[in-house]
Amino acid sequence: MTKSDNMLSILWMLRSGKRMTAKQLAEELEIHVRTVYRCIDSLCASGVPIIADSGPNGGYSILSRFTDSPLFFDIEEQKALIHASIFAKEAGYPYSDHLTRAMDKMMRYANEKQLNHLKSHSTALSVIYPRTDGELQLYLQMLEAAAGQGRTVEMQYDRGKGEAPLPRLFDPYGIVYWKGNWYTVGYCGYREELRNFRVDRIRSLRETEGRFERPAGFSAKDHLLDHLLPNPTRPARFETVRIKGKEQVLNELCHHWLFGHTLVERMPEEAVFQLEHSKLQTYVPYFLMAYSTALQIESELLVGKMVEANARMLAHYEAMLANSTRRKEDER
Repeated sequence: MTKSDNMLSILWMLRSGKRMTAKQLAEELEIHVRTVYRCIDSLCASGVPIIADSGPNGGYSILSRFTDSPLFFDIEEQKALIHASIFAKEAGYPYSDHLTRAMDKMMRYANEKQLNHLKSHSTALSVIYPRTDGELQLYLQMLEAAAGQGRTVEMQYDRGKGEAPLPRLFDPYGIVYWKGNWYTVGYCGYREELRNFRVDRIRSLRETEGRFERPAGFSAKDHLLDHLLPNPTRPARFETVRIKGKEQVLNELCHHWLFGHTLVERMPEEAVFQLEHSKLQTYVPYFLMAYSTALQIESELLVGKMVEANARMLAHYEAMLANSTRRKEDER
């Protein structure tokens, strides 16, 4: 039998409530006593509360509360775990290989009826996310491990401004998956403040000997959302933006994370948003370009920024077209 088979058999025997010695377990399973010790160690490492009593009447036993609890998940719980694993793996979960092994174990010990049920449901649900590359998964594993162990890392981060990434010490308090991207949240030694970083923009990452203690009750998720979403308690200027369009178009716009969280009034073919000035002057105009002429926008500030953005884009592509035409003429 394989090691996992031996572990499962030992678990079943100990669940009977009877105390058994390593020799008794070895004789029952027809394996070497050293194999029993290794299996017991692995079971303990996986969280099984095995008690070892010494003396004439000693042996191994399991805490009663574990003995009384069900060992296996029912069929609906198994289905839920299969579906959850699909979501996690497609989102780039950093321990996908371990998750796959765990699901394989669950499948291995299912009976034929359960196995057919699980296989049919595992193909009934699909999730589409951008594929996560190996380097990103490695960084996610390192950040998660550092967050769990309280270990400082050294990171080089590309801010996307064409500058050379600077090395910085970083205390990762956690990793967060949101809207198709992975973020890490923690204390940045370079800025000397709490910061959020996109993991796909990290250019290098290494462990250090430094240690840190995460603040009690700190939530990486809450900190990230507070930074990304509009917060009326933060000092900022807001602009009321009224947008008109077909109901289906507005529904799509309101599903975007920024617009959905800033919606203050909605009618069938009209929506009113409270948007921060800083966002209106950066990426909001470029995002709304995708809707072309499908929207009517009532905000001089936003419309003006869209005119400027479109003018820059027009000049860029006109210059590109002119250069292409000149090259063709020079080749003649």
